Amino acid sequence: MFQIVEKKKLNDAVCMMKMDAPLIARKVQPGQFIIFRLDEYGERVPLTVADYDREKGTISLIFQVAGESTRQFAALEAGDAILDLVGPLGMPTEIPEGTKSVCVIGGGVGCAIAYPQAKHLHQMGLQVDTIAGFRSRDIVILEDEFRACSDHLYLCTDDGSYGTKGFVTHVLQQQLDAGKQYDLVIAIGPVPMMQFVCQTTKPYGIKTIVSLNPIMIDGTGMCGGCRVTVGGKVKYACVDGPDFDGHQVDFAELMRRNNTYRQEAHDCRLSGKETE
Repeated sequence: MFQIVEKKKLNDAVCMMKMDAPLIARKVQPGQFIIFRLDEYGERVPLTVADYDREKGTISLIFQVAGESTRQFAALEAGDAILDLVGPLGMPTEIPEGTKSVCVIGGGVGCAIAYPQAKHLHQMGLQVDTIAGFRSRDIVILEDEFRACSDHLYLCTDDGSYGTKGFVTHVLQQQLDAGKQYDLVIAIGPVPMMQFVCQTTKPYGIKTIVSLNPIMIDGTGMCGGCRVTVGGKVKYACVDGPDFDGHQVDFAELMRRNNTYRQEAHDCRLSGKETE
């Protein structure tokens, strides 16, 4: 059993759970994920580790309530426990040698995954600019945390209710047009957002890493559910990723696969029998 040490509601739909998991906290690196299971009847749900404290033996998970498993998880409180927490899984983010300036881009709840990247890069002594995008001000998360580990933080909202009005790619393009030079861009968020970030950076030859979120089941590479095409070759996000060279990813295929069970999920929500 894994106990919840702290619970925090970041907005109406997003929760942070700090979990007592010393073995995972000891080894986890930015970019890696865990799979949790609430009880013996629960499904396996992957979540990227948003933060960790090796001394206290805790990891932080940030998730959006999207289905029955995350709804049940969000209903728990500090002191409660869940059955399984497996990890760290996947490969840590690899920073190319010689990197000095990085732009970390997060979209929506993807900012929970972008945060440990920015924090780690800042601790490495690199120059870190962060662009965080949200639909509106009321769902902004981790602003103070990003500000503490960024040389420059650019917040933007689709509706203009906070920060710059527009998408993260607009802010990125503005920086590039102004002569800003990045050795590396890390983009994490909705698949279309990551695709457009890659389209923005490609003409400049800026290496761009994306964290992919295909349908995943076992997290060990055995089921093949999370396969993606990168550079014309089949890869598995759970063991080869989840980070990949964004300029090599077949985003069209990824979006088709992610939508495979959209109708079934919709029907489950209507019937009240929803799972993740």
